[in-house]
Amino acid sequence: MYKRVRLRDTIEVPPSELGDVTKGLVKRLLQDKLEGRMDADVGSVVSVIEVHDIGQGAVLPNRPGVYFDAVFDAITFEPNMQEVVDGIVVEVVDFGAFVGIGPVDGLLHVSQISDEYLDYDGENQQLVSNESNRTLGVEDIVRSRIVTKSIDERNPRDSKIGLTAKQVGLGKHGWLTEEHEERTVAAGE
Repeated sequence: MYKRVRLRDTIEVPPSELGDVTKGLVKRLLQDKLEGRMDADVGSVVSVIEVHDIGQGAVLPNRPGVYFDAVFDAITFEPNMQEVVDGIVVEVVDFGAFVGIGPVDGLLHVSQISDEYLDYDGENQQLVSNESNRTLGVEDIVRSRIVTKSIDERNPRDSKIGLTAKQVGLGKHGWLTEEHEERTVAAGE
């Protein structure tokens, strides 16, 4: 889930930038420091959007820069358990599909995609059902639910998010459209 949050952090302003410490400078330094980082409390920092306050600078022994406390707003993304998310398939492998959900990828294991058996077609980077001829490939949009998560703050790329698409209303968007049309025809509308 994306959220706008108010945060506080300390930023080092290098000596070459000390002439005019502005909100714009502090925002840029905060962006460089925080964007793309994972934090257990707020999730992944997507963007620093507004600096509200810059405190008094402090000099630390044997450090060339000046340290300022800053209060700022950021957009964050934190995957929540049981949350339904739409994402785009970024990679297909023999054991499933990696789905980009916000700034992180989740694994949609082959056993969590469909009740049908899916074969891996490495040449075309897709999973294929022999029963219905449905395929799931790179750049397909999928609606899934977050069922597991393990966040690694030090190396966000090592965070693990498990997804499922087996319940009603979940799956590849094209499949959902087909199922809706079938139900509409069956209901006689």
